[in-house]
Amino acid sequence: MSNHLNRRQFLGRTMASGAVLTAGLKAAAQAETSAEPVVVGVVGMNRGKALALDFLQAPGCRIKYVCDVDQNRLAEGKDAIGKASGHVPEAVTDFRRILDDPEVEAMAFALPIHWHAPAAILACKAGKHVYVEKPCCHNPREGELLVEAARKYNRVVQMGAQRRSSAVIMEGMTKLLEGAIGRTYYARGWYAALRGTMGRGEDGTPPEHLDYDLWQGPAPRRPYRSNVIHYNWHWVWRYGTGEAGNNGTHMFDLARWGLGVEYPKRVTAAGGRYRYDDDQETPDTEMYSYDFDGGKTFTWEGLSCNQPGPEGMFVGITFYGENGSLIVGHDRYLLRDANGKEMENKAGDVGGVDHVINFFNAIRSENPSSLNCEIETGYKSALLAHLGNIAHRTGHALRCGEKGHILDDAEAQTLWQRDYEPGWEPTV
Repeated sequence: MSNHLNRRQFLGRTMASGAVLTAGLKAAAQAETSAEPVVVGVVGMNRGKALALDFLQAPGCRIKYVCDVDQNRLAEGKDAIGKASGHVPEAVTDFRRILDDPEVEAMAFALPIHWHAPAAILACKAGKHVYVEKPCCHNPREGELLVEAARKYNRVVQMGAQRRSSAVIMEGMTKLLEGAIGRTYYARGWYAALRGTMGRGEDGTPPEHLDYDLWQGPAPRRPYRSNVIHYNWHWVWRYGTGEAGNNGTHMFDLARWGLGVEYPKRVTAAGGRYRYDDDQETPDTEMYSYDFDGGKTFTWEGLSCNQPGPEGMFVGITFYGENGSLIVGHDRYLLRDANGKEMENKAGDVGGVDHVINFFNAIRSENPSSLNCEIETGYKSALLAHLGNIAHRTGHALRCGEKGHILDDAEAQTLWQRDYEPGWEPTV
């Protein structure tokens, strides 16, 4: 049923054009207009509220539940989604209540990263299809378990790498894979922001509107700290993956796609927390490098506290080949010849709604392989963030073997997985 082009189709078709891709996206949306609605529960009302609005723009969606452990955010999300859809969703604090409802076919998780894989695994076990935001896991082992769960329970599991479904970026990547710049051997990605300090927090009592125990979920218990929730958990290893996992995952995904690579053979890292002296544990300035078989290399630069990034863009990736370069930005691509002359410059949409349509199409056709970012693809991209973070945290260059596993480094291997609060260990 899906009219979307996935990566396998890209590699097998050498005559794709922007017009064809755009027509395919429109046809997919039209094809689903009369379909039975997919009933969804959306969990996490920060990023999840915006994600829910994307879901509602996809034909054939009914959001039956919204969920958040913060009562204030839960109320805001319920109100926003009710107004947008004309149907007031049921609001719950514990997403496991939604898993018990047989009418719900799919779950969308936009939670703190330490919750992504454990929640998605529980949903698969409950027979639900899953849309999980990036990165799909807090550590490599969780990613492996999530892929295993999707296979065991035959679930459609999509990671939120929305550019995989953007017509304009799909067009640019098709040109790259067709050889527009010849043999491609190097990619340079980046993300640049102007984040402030998270300051110095204090341990204390959680606010009454927050279920802090459920917020921690699978993470080992720690006293509530005043400067962590709701966003700064990204910069604490117990819950987050730093800028590499937070925004770098998008560029890691494009790098693997454009270079045609799977797992790295060597990973190095440089950088640290340089801009502020505060509680942040993850680096704000970093350079991660990845070598792959076949003479291909990718570097990613994270600038959490500085702009602009390379090419004057806050986010992007440049692919270099024998005959020129291709730049993919937030919602555009630029093609240059070997002398740097601009040959094409095209902008479009980042692909959020189309990524949801692709997810729904795969559910209706019962065909996970039609997903533009099926969970194994998503995990391989998230793994690059994790390996870069492990190299940074240990100070070791990593050698990687089969499926990216770390070789001959006991200290680094301890970071392949994490400890859990007893009773919260994810199992397939």
